[in-house]
Amino acid sequence: MLELKKTTIYTTFISGHSSVVERLVANEKVEGSTPFARSIKFMSDLTEKKCVPCEGGVSAFDISEIQKYQKKVDGWDIIKNEKNIYFLEKKFSFKNFLTSQEFVNQVGKISEEEGHHPDILFGWGYAKVSITTHAIEGLSENDFILAAKIDKNINV
Repeated sequence: MLELKKTTIYTTFISGHSSVVERLVANEKVEGSTPFARSIKFMSDLTEKKCVPCEGGVSAFDISEIQKYQKKVDGWDIIKNEKNIYFLEKKFSFKNFLTSQEFVNQVGKISEEEGHHPDILFGWGYAKVSITTHAIEGLSENDFILAAKIDKNINV
């Protein structure tokens, strides 16, 4: 079950489990497979896909679809802003400014390859990546594909 944490600017949904592996153990019963193997499989399902251009005309995911896909990415929070638009957000920590900048450059390269561009805030020792599909004012499969590819290629 999700815990709702209200702030003045946006609402944050925080999973009761701290990682994809724990969410899988709690929610998925797959015989003959370890939680780690299941988490790799879910992420690889998304990393094998390609973001498709979205020009609107399709509906954003509803909360049940968002929660289903959230199980496929590790450590990404679901955020709902003041305009009721959902997006993915993940905060990353680094040892210095240069490492943060290198991470941002890698995310930029992945984003260009996918044609899907997140909002990135970074500084000394940190970066925050926020992903949504602006054309539909919400989340789509593209957002989860990009999140999985960032995690896979950055090895976070």
